[in-house]
Amino acid sequence: MLLHCSYNSQLLRVSRSIKIAAMSSSGAKKLIKIDVVADTVCPWCYVGKKNLDKAIASSNDQFDFEIKWHPYMLNPNAPKEGVVKKDYYLSRFGPRSIQMESRMAEIFKGLGMDNYDTAGLTGNTLDSHRLIYFAGTQGLDKQHKLVEELDNGYFTQGKYIGDREFLMESAKKVGVEGAAEFLQDPNNGLKEVNEDLKRYASQINGVPHYTINGKSQLNGGQPPESFVRAFQAAA
Repeated sequence: MLLHCSYNSQLLRVSRSIKIAAMSSSGAKKLIKIDVVADTVCPWCYVGKKNLDKAIASSNDQFDFEIKWHPYMLNPNAPKEGVVKKDYYLSRFGPRSIQMESRMAEIFKGLGMDNYDTAGLTGNTLDSHRLIYFAGTQGLDKQHKLVEELDNGYFTQGKYIGDREFLMESAKKVGVEGAAEFLQDPNNGLKEVNEDLKRYASQINGVPHYTINGKSQLNGGQPPESFVRAFQAAA
């Protein structure tokens, strides 16, 4: 995978932009607030995040950014124990799942990721959304980094999004404290996730979905230039 050098420096610039927005409301740059609705098993949501990060990295000399992630569940009834990813795709999409996998692998490679991994399990994403909410209570910068860790693990390393160890490992990597204790009680964060689902997910037909400064809206895995145009229009 080609994630380490160029993308890590880009992610650092994104993180700095988010930190600046969180720590200071003064200064000449205008604030761009971005609400992202996504599911952690949606590959287009990860594609959109990569392109959003590129757009932010190229625009942080003009704007400060505040990014907040909101839940969406493509399959709320998916089992917590998980099912084989390839089998699930085949049962849901039929033979075209093979073409879909090939196409997505090409898109990931174009973003610097050589391994679009359809091995392992897929399943219920509720715990990942609870954890993303919890990370946000410790800072939107941590929340944004956690989404990256979860997406990267699930889509490129064959990690299961419902695996408690994977969730806690991802939280630890980005500095989220108390994740194990939080996840242990299934009611923690449940009310907040359900409220967010009602407020955001019920208003849209698919993900990823972006609302910029409460007015401009984008859908799907948009290219970086689409985000940049939306930043400029919303400023």
